[in-house]
Amino acid sequence: MKTLFKNIKELIQVRTEPISFVAGKEMKVLPTIKEAYLLIKNGIIADFGSMDSIPPIEADRVIDASDKMILPTWCDSHTHIVYAGNREGEFVDRINGLTYEEIAKKGGGILNSAKILNETSEEELYNQSKKRLEEIMALGTGAVEIKSGYGLSYQGELKMLRVINKLKNNYPLEVKATFLGAHAIPFEFKNNKEGYLKMLVEDLMPVIAQENLAEYVDIFCETGYFTVEDTEFILKAGKKYGLKPKIHVNQFTAIGGVKIGVEYDALTVDHLEVMGQEDFEALKGTKTMPVALPACSFFLSIPYTPGRKMIDEGLPLALATDYNPGSTPSGNMNFVVSTACIKMKLTPEEAINAATINGAYALGLAKELGSITIGKKANIILTKPINSYGFIPYSFGENQIESVYLNGNKI
Repeated sequence: MKTLFKNIKELIQVRTEPISFVAGKEMKVLPTIKEAYLLIKNGIIADFGSMDSIPPIEADRVIDASDKMILPTWCDSHTHIVYAGNREGEFVDRINGLTYEEIAKKGGGILNSAKILNETSEEELYNQSKKRLEEIMALGTGAVEIKSGYGLSYQGELKMLRVINKLKNNYPLEVKATFLGAHAIPFEFKNNKEGYLKMLVEDLMPVIAQENLAEYVDIFCETGYFTVEDTEFILKAGKKYGLKPKIHVNQFTAIGGVKIGVEYDALTVDHLEVMGQEDFEALKGTKTMPVALPACSFFLSIPYTPGRKMIDEGLPLALATDYNPGSTPSGNMNFVVSTACIKMKLTPEEAINAATINGAYALGLAKELGSITIGKKANIILTKPINSYGFIPYSFGENQIESVYLNGNKI
């Protein structure tokens, strides 16, 4: 099956040389071809170039993209979209002045979600979660990471991971699973954190590895949750079971988690709203990708990740949604790209790079997705008629997507 897009106003994120991610000044460079064509064969990018040099092509489908642009689908490397119920009551609590930490202390937050999830059947959890997955696909996401962490029990965590696996098998976008058992300490282990961590490592990790339910391991390294020592314990155990490290870190306080993440070759360190100079230095020259979650900052009214400073200091940056019921009830990567430009002072080029090629790296999919490159999967966004790609973040309240194609097929 061959599909030819012709007369593309601008083909965005064109990469002809292999590249894992971009950093520093390179993030300002977004290679494009104006008045372009794109050929997809059996779900894979087969050819592209300028309409001036298009060869004779016999295609099964020809799509005229005049006045429209094409770019890779968004790669969302940090979500919690498998959850049950919602937490709009806490939304009102925050309006009335309670902080995220205060809500958690009175039994809300993650523990509230865990209670609901453990009372929900696996089938119902799947049915609720698939609606959110379909929603983000329509909004241009072609690859997503989904974490466990609302089970906080042996059965609850396995239930979540099996739902994630079912979504992976039933939908055409790329899905990566992360084991986040160390998201919070459940009520029954309130005074026995060590016992809970031991259960995660000794009871759950062997089953997860045996059933191949996750590729990554994560922990909420934060004051009031898990310490740097706890983080090291979980990351070390995860590596033993073939789970690559990713960590929540520096959301409210900087306690040394970035450094330990780098030491354990974490693929990503996520949140980073609070950064000391030592954290910037720890990331320099590494293969660990910093991930910013600006929609979370927007929703909680907390500081934004200092993405401008990161890039200016030569670091890479990826953008993700943090889609979850408590702090970011939205999986709209278009809004994330806009918010990164508006609040974090990224240029459109930097934000698009952060949400595509760097996002693919943060998912472990740098060779498959994130750019318009021959041999990569044809996961693309066809925009509505727009003046420039800068209009995507500029028009933050509007959806500029006309169609989304995954593996070359329109969804």
